[in-house]
Amino acid sequence: MLKDITIGQYVPANSFVHKLDPRIKIILSIIYIIDLFLINQYFGYIFVLVFTAITIMVSKIQLGYIYRGLKPIFILLIITALMNIFMTPGQNLIFKYGIIKVYREGLNIAGFMVLRLIFLIIGTSLLTLTTSPIELTDGLEKLMSPLKKIGISSHELAMMMTIALRFIPTLIDETDKIMKAQMARGADFESGNLLQRAKSLIPVLVPLFISSFRRADELAMAMEARCYRGGDGRTRMKILKLHSRDGIAVLAIGILVIFSVWSRFY
Repeated sequence: MLKDITIGQYVPANSFVHKLDPRIKIILSIIYIIDLFLINQYFGYIFVLVFTAITIMVSKIQLGYIYRGLKPIFILLIITALMNIFMTPGQNLIFKYGIIKVYREGLNIAGFMVLRLIFLIIGTSLLTLTTSPIELTDGLEKLMSPLKKIGISSHELAMMMTIALRFIPTLIDETDKIMKAQMARGADFESGNLLQRAKSLIPVLVPLFISSFRRADELAMAMEARCYRGGDGRTRMKILKLHSRDGIAVLAIGILVIFSVWSRFY
């Protein structure tokens, strides 16, 4: 289950989406997320589905990666759906058994929340799967460069965000190794109630924290050994430039937003 988390992973490929400017991909991802919350009818998600499917095909990302990214949130989707179904009041009663009441409004909200979470995970996964950590850092730094006017270093902020995102798969892999080592020594992480399972994870957290601090110290030493001193005077091998394909991507997301707004009001 831990290895199924795809956020933070990068899959190299020679696709249209991989070649897009990282600044454009970050902006389009934000617009995509906002668009998910603009839609208030199921009909509107047909356009999102078509756009997402085309993006996946163009990016040459295997559907297995997308499915693996959705597997860890299945329980979250079920909990979200049940909470909205049974805890949302309304006027159109569909089912009643004792104190349990299910309204049509609750079913609608549950459906919207599940669809939004699914597309949200797919969209954020596609961003990291098609953008290398270096490109992501450069894109974030360029987008946050206006923060320099108020004394905030955009380079260091972007570097911290990218390193944190990049180390998600590493920490997940480390957690999996520690859990397997503990299970080989007789640890049980599956039996018992929820509280007992949470307590059984304590022997995993201690070595995980120690390993994380050690990796952070090794990374800091490696950066210092390479004379890293932040973004001041730093040069880049690849200069970010906009191309015609970036304009095509902006046009595509613009069409999606237009259809989403149209579905909302009509």
